[in-house]
Amino acid sequence: QVQLVESGGGLVQPGGSLRLSCAVSGNIFKISTMRWYRQAPGKQRELVALITSHGLTNYVDSVKGRFTISRDNAKNTQYLQMNALKPDDTAVYYCNADPGFGSNYWGQGTQVTVSS
Repeated sequence: QVQLVESGGGLVQPGGSLRLSCAVSGNIFKISTMRWYRQAPGKQRELVALITSHGLTNYVDSVKGRFTISRDNAKNTQYLQMNALKPDDTAVYYCNADPGFGSNYWGQGTQVTVSS
């Protein structure tokens, strides 16, 4: 059974940093494109960043230069390093695994709050 467990969220001041982790159980991680989404109150869920099984990355424009997505295939874990955080980054962040054969898996979400 596939499970995704996020961690690392919390409260941080503007300009601060957080690192989110997403641990994936089940034998899909190495073949999956991994994504981070976020959903702010009253807004639609948006794709923040992705990393393919080959390590190619892409980011939404609003986080380019501030966020870095990475993965450790030995640990079945992906990360999102978030620097220079802004209040607009406040949201619930969700981990997503897409192994590419019609299935899609989600974590439970972790809250990130950027506030002074």
